[in-house]
Amino acid sequence: MKFLSFVALASMAMAAPANKKRANALDVKLEQIGNTEVRAVISNNGVNNLKVLKTGTILDTNPVEKVQVFQNNEEVPFDGLRLLVSTDGLDEDAFRTIAAGTSIEVTFDIAELHDLAVGGDFDLVSAGALPTAEADSTTISGVVTFASNPTVASIDGAEAAAVRRSLVDKRFAVQSDCTGTRLTTVQNALSVCRTLATAAQTAANSDNTRMTNFFKSTSSSTKSTVATVFSRIASACASSSSGQRLYCSDVYGACSNGVIAYTLPSSSYMAYCPYFFNSMPLRGTGCYTQAQGNTIVHEATHLTQIKGTSDYGGYGYSFVRSLTAAQNLNHADTYTLFAQSLAAGC
Repeated sequence: MKFLSFVALASMAMAAPANKKRANALDVKLEQIGNTEVRAVISNNGVNNLKVLKTGTILDTNPVEKVQVFQNNEEVPFDGLRLLVSTDGLDEDAFRTIAAGTSIEVTFDIAELHDLAVGGDFDLVSAGALPTAEADSTTISGVVTFASNPTVASIDGAEAAAVRRSLVDKRFAVQSDCTGTRLTTVQNALSVCRTLATAAQTAANSDNTRMTNFFKSTSSSTKSTVATVFSRIASACASSSSGQRLYCSDVYGACSNGVIAYTLPSSSYMAYCPYFFNSMPLRGTGCYTQAQGNTIVHEATHLTQIKGTSDYGGYGYSFVRSLTAAQNLNHADTYTLFAQSLAAGC
């Protein structure tokens, strides 16, 4: 199975393998059209049609990261979903074709995903990558990168806060529904998660070869950071009352087109989709195999109280190796594959 973990705003998109990139054919222009509503006009300036993935990208209708927001040169934290998406079995509805020489538009509300209650001027920028497929295929075969114009949005803080409160109320209107076989699956996966994290915590302090391979450093500060993250994961996976909520249903309506799970970091919950329960083994057998246990490791790193990691628009060992040491420390899959490779004895 193949998987992608997305943040539509992937500042690390340039780290994708060079032979998988296409020319910079995409142009993205941002425009404020309401107090906190933003329009993105996405133009294909290339000579070929582009069939791009919608799920987890700027084209997704779910509350995934579409722009970065700054005020006084400080980034306003993103407070939306982190998606883990399977690229196996995608259907045509997961894609959108942008014909050569044409443009499409998407609109979204940045107040739903960022706390803008202070009001004032905010700087917006969107940069990342869209996975692509050939016209007659639904298999991801490349990426096309993009970077938008910088835009200044003047925002009324009270109106922005009202938008945010409305969405937060929606989030807390749901209850956990892990019962029956799904409850058993989650309990087993949490047990595997704890085992993986405990072993990885020890390895962070003792396995210099593995630390160099995945985190590109054996400094004391890097070891401490990695060990602390795995310690927190082990504690979270060992407790049913640690404050991080886990749902077995699609509480945000985001389980579509191969999504395995998603996390809302600041609200301390993870939600697991039918794919997680129906299509994945409990344990991974290969060096970098995705499974239920290490999926929880991955999602747990996104939680603010664990590490608050990003995905940078990339997943898998090749992508991990393409990042810098600083990026690896904040990349969910670096922790996941470190733990999985240890369990598989690679």
